[in-house]
Amino acid sequence: MTHPRTSRPHLRTVSITGVGSYVPERILSNADLEKLVETSDEWITSRTGIKERRIAAEDEATSDMATAAARKALERAGVSPAELDLIIVATITPDMPFPSTACLVQHRLGATRAAAFDIEAACSGFVYALDIGSHFVASHTYNTVLVIGAEKMSSVVDWKDRNTCVLFGDGAGAAVLQNRPAAHGLLTTCLGSDGAKAGLLEVRGGGSACPATAKSVSEGMHFLRMDGKETFKNAVNAMVTAATEALERCGLNITQIRCIIPHQANQRILSAVAERLGAGPDQVFSNVDRYGNTSAASVAIALDEAVGAGRINRGDLVLLVVFGAGLTWGAAVIEW
Repeated sequence: MTHPRTSRPHLRTVSITGVGSYVPERILSNADLEKLVETSDEWITSRTGIKERRIAAEDEATSDMATAAARKALERAGVSPAELDLIIVATITPDMPFPSTACLVQHRLGATRAAAFDIEAACSGFVYALDIGSHFVASHTYNTVLVIGAEKMSSVVDWKDRNTCVLFGDGAGAAVLQNRPAAHGLLTTCLGSDGAKAGLLEVRGGGSACPATAKSVSEGMHFLRMDGKETFKNAVNAMVTAATEALERCGLNITQIRCIIPHQANQRILSAVAERLGAGPDQVFSNVDRYGNTSAASVAIALDEAVGAGRINRGDLVLLVVFGAGLTWGAAVIEW
C-alpha cells in the first residue's frame, strides 16, 4: 500500500494561460548608431535585418522590465499576484549578483506566497524556464507558475565594438503556466548544451574566476565578446537539431506548425533555420527588425506579439526554438 505522503498523482497538462511583454520607450535606430561607431544602416540591415532596438533608461533595471511584463501576463491570465506559487526569471543581466532578480520581482508584484529564483541560459533562458516551470505544474507541486525572460543587454554591450553593439536590445516577456482542463498545452521541450564552446560568446569579468578590479574594467572584461562566424554556424545547426527532435517526439512535421518563433538573433539566422526546416515564410514570426537580440526576452516578446497579432489562436501548434551562450539551445512545441 502506498503511503499518502509519498504517493505521486498522475502528471497533468500544462498550458500558457497568459502572456505579456515590455520594451523600453527609447528607440536606438541604425542612424543613431552611425554616430557612435563606424557603421551604416545598409551594413547593419544587410547583415542582421535589424533596423532599430529598444534601450532601457539609465535608472531602469532588468527587474523593472520583468515586473512590467509580468503584470500584463497576469492580467491576461486572470491571475492575481497572491495566487502565484513560483516565479522563475531567466536572465544574464540580473540587477545584481544576488539576491535574485526573481525575488525583486516577487516583492514588487506583491506575490507573497511565491517562491522565486533566477536561471541563466543566455538567449535560451526563456525555453529553459518554461521547461522547469512546467514540471512544477505537471507534478502538482504548484498550480500557478510565472516564467519571465528579461534582459538589459545595453548594460553589458561595448558601444565601441561595432560587431556586437548593433545586435542587442533590452526588454522582457512573461508567461503564466497553469493546468487548463481538456487542453494539451506544452507537448514537449528539448534542451541541450555544449560547454566546450563557452568561449564563443561570453562576458569574462565579474564572476569568481575574474572578480571586478580596476584592471578588469580597464581591459573591458565586463563587456560582451562574441566570435560571430562560429556563433552563427553553431546557432543554425543547434536550432535545427532541437526543432527536429521536438517535432519527432510529438509525431509532427513542420507543415503542421502554425507559428514558428525562433530566437530573434538576426534575420540571416532566422532565414537559415527556416530554410533547413522546410518552413514557409508565412510560418515564421520575426520582430528582430524592431528589437534586435534581447537574449532571454527574445522569444517571450515575440510570442506575446504573435498572439496579439492573431498569428496564434486556440488549438494552433507553436514551435519555439532558441540558441544562446553556453552554448545552450532548446525547442518547445505547444498546442495553444
